[in-house]
Amino acid sequence: MNLNLFAEANESFDEAEFVIYGVPYDRTSSFRMGSRWAPMTMRKVSYNFETYNQDLDVDLDDVPIHDMGDCDTYVNVDETLEVVYERASEIVKAGKIPIMMGGEHSLTYPCVKAYNEKIGFVVMDAHCDLRPEYGGVKHSHACVSRHVIEDLADKYVSIGIRSGPKEEWDYIRQNDSIKVFTANQVDSMGIDSILEEADSYLAGCDRIYLSLDMDAIDPAYAPGLGTPEPFGMTPRQVRTVIRHFAPRTVGFDVVEISPEYDSGDVTSVLGAKLIREFIAAKWKSMQQAKNI
Repeated sequence: MNLNLFAEANESFDEAEFVIYGVPYDRTSSFRMGSRWAPMTMRKVSYNFETYNQDLDVDLDDVPIHDMGDCDTYVNVDETLEVVYERASEIVKAGKIPIMMGGEHSLTYPCVKAYNEKIGFVVMDAHCDLRPEYGGVKHSHACVSRHVIEDLADKYVSIGIRSGPKEEWDYIRQNDSIKVFTANQVDSMGIDSILEEADSYLAGCDRIYLSLDMDAIDPAYAPGLGTPEPFGMTPRQVRTVIRHFAPRTVGFDVVEISPEYDSGDVTSVLGAKLIREFIAAKWKSMQQAKNI
């Protein structure tokens, strides 16, 4: 057992299908710092689980996974994002599926940019993240969705939103080219109906980047967050979204866990488990595609 590596991530880079890496960076965090500790904490708690996923009939011992360790980071967010872009680009060019463990949500932008083409973007988040800048910083964690929409996304879907200033809600109402599902809609419509509507909007989009800001989940289930927001999604709803989109997902991240506020590592355990759920669901779809 090597607690410096994610569990079952024992394959070489060349032989792996999935490549995990961490980015311990939280310099633009606006409420509670500490997400820089999340990658290593998720690695340590990932050894809590059995390798076999009975729902999907996948044993992670049979899945080729590599852990590249953590990226170097800098005080300046733009320098850090450039390093992340280089790391993500290396993985994408090698034909692997990158899984980034943040760190704050600003880190998602270079992960999507690494595909060098517009792809679908699906994000689960409590916050709109649609400001053009925050505190004088363009690439703040509070602005990631705005810049993904403007620069990188062919189609954009967010699920679980329940917080943002009036200007951001106005932006949503004025842009019918994006699809936003609030946490209240998830509750009233049911997650299956949300996904059905999202699929209709994403029709023809067969390459998706999936980003999970852990504050999409209600803090009753995930208390160790940088910006906790009540009345959120349940872990089961989030798992349903991950399993649903996994076949079309070409890159995945889990961000905004703050272990210092996470008694008993509850949120880190959940984050690590959802990474494992993504890998199992994606691997199952890959194996099914080979057998067609």
